[in-house]
Amino acid sequence: MSRITNEREYYAIARRIDELLDIVADENYDTVPEAIELDFLSELVEEHENKHDPIAIPTLAEVLKLRMYEMGINQGQLATILGVSHSRISEYLSGKEPALQVAKVMYEKLNISANTILGVNPVSNYSEKYVTAETV
Repeated sequence: MSRITNEREYYAIARRIDELLDIVADENYDTVPEAIELDFLSELVEEHENKHDPIAIPTLAEVLKLRMYEMGINQGQLATILGVSHSRISEYLSGKEPALQVAKVMYEKLNISANTILGVNPVSNYSEKYVTAETV
C-alpha cells in the first residue's frame, strides 16, 4: 500500500496504529519488529491527513493571543513590551498588520516568525515537506 485511498482504510490503519502503540515504546523501539510497521503506517496517516485535513497556518492575531496566554500577560502589558498603545494591540488582535518596526520587535521579543508576522504562507512558496514547526 503506497497511500490511503478512502476513509475505511484510514480508520482501519488508525486502529492498527493504536494497537501498535500498546506494543512499541521508546524503551523497545529498536528491538521490536512492530516498530517498522508503526513507522510505515504513521507515515501513511500523516500523508493522508496533510492532504485531506491540513492544519491552517495561524494568523498573527492567533499567535499574539497564544503568546499573551503563554507569558501570562494582558493587552496592556503586551503594549508595553512592543512599545505601542493599547488601542494598537486591539488592532493587531483584530487582524491589522503591524508596521515594520513593530514587526521587528514582535520577532525579537515574542519569538514570532517573520512568516507569521508578514502573513506569508511558506507552503505556497515551497513544497509541503519543507514546512516545519519553526516556520509557524
